[in-house]
Amino acid sequence: MTVITLTSDLGTKDYYLAAVKATALRTIPDMRWVDVTHHIPPFDMGKAAFVLKNVWKDFPEGTIHLISVDSDWNPETPYAVVRFAGQYFIGSDNGFFSLLFDREPAEKVVHVKLDGDEDLGFPTKSIFVPIAEHIARGTALEELGIIREDYKHRPSITPVVEHGNIRGIVIYTDSYGNIITNITRALFNEVVGSNSFRIILRKSASEINAISRAYNEVPQGEVVALFTSAGYLEVAINRGVEGSGGGATDLLGMQIGDIVLVETD
Repeated sequence: MTVITLTSDLGTKDYYLAAVKATALRTIPDMRWVDVTHHIPPFDMGKAAFVLKNVWKDFPEGTIHLISVDSDWNPETPYAVVRFAGQYFIGSDNGFFSLLFDREPAEKVVHVKLDGDEDLGFPTKSIFVPIAEHIARGTALEELGIIREDYKHRPSITPVVEHGNIRGIVIYTDSYGNIITNITRALFNEVVGSNSFRIILRKSASEINAISRAYNEVPQGEVVALFTSAGYLEVAINRGVEGSGGGATDLLGMQIGDIVLVETD
């Protein structure tokens, strides 16, 4: 059975998502479809990469991932298939893959050769799904286009380490109002080690002095810091929910791009 995922900015209001699924169901036998999300803000590659980065490793080898974000046809950013860790990723070679894989080298990168009669106004349906069909049927990637040495790279915002302190930013806010930073567990452990520390939110008076393993390690309504399953530092309000006055984005006034400091003693 072929597993195919879709990460997109298509939303669920219009017919676009159904059209993509219908085409895949018609052309790819014995397929299992998984929706990652369809609520990425339009053209927001950074958020799409972060969401997919947190889930793709949970899928079995051979899974095919379609990335329908900022996928409008552009001769400067050709469509590509990237094989990484035994899985396949189909999208525009516009720098997205470098954000998704943290610039690690891929097993194979292919720039897809188009026939010339594809519907360039709806590439997810007319190009990405047929590519997935070829892969599902066992077509060698070399037959789909031109082998490249690497995918395109784009600059990413990384934390700054100085004098034993870490300066990061908020890179994602989820539907609970939790804020997720670009500070990884590996970097935190490397810089902080066994030292005492303070997590300081620049737009809030809050200061956190411990990393928890679960939200409920602090009382309901209290601020908690922990690492996500993908290893990113998260700050939340236990049992808080955005929209009801209880999420971290509401109560702490933190949004994407705001500064988070980790200071050591």
